[in-house]
Amino acid sequence: MKSYLKYLFAGLFFGFALVKSEVISWFRIQEMFRFDAFHMYGIIGSAIIVAMISIQIIKKMGLKDSTGTPITIPPKDSSQITRYLAGGILFGIGWALTGACPGPLFTLAGAGYEIMIVPIASALLGTWAYGLLRPMLPH
Repeated sequence: MKSYLKYLFAGLFFGFALVKSEVISWFRIQEMFRFDAFHMYGIIGSAIIVAMISIQIIKKMGLKDSTGTPITIPPKDSSQITRYLAGGILFGIGWALTGACPGPLFTLAGAGYEIMIVPIASALLGTWAYGLLRPMLPH
């Protein structure tokens, strides 16, 4: 139980950051999809820059995870670009329809928006269906 506390605190901090940065606001998401404001693009762009810098630090310093295992990041297979595009488009459609991506869905549910249980349950059902159909799909 004690080992899970760090994940609980990380999740609480992540949810707090999402609420305070207004990333879970439907108004902000609507602004983004209408190209009316820079707010969400600034947050997403900042996250990309932080991730790029973090990955370079991990690679240069050979950092290890919490169990002592070296962190390895395999290169992306550029021949799978169609798969990445299809997944990105499906993700964007889901984001536009629900007004939230997976992280904010849980934050919104935790903030008392019970309706978010519907997209969370739908995502779980979709994941289960993919797992069931995966052997029959082209990969």
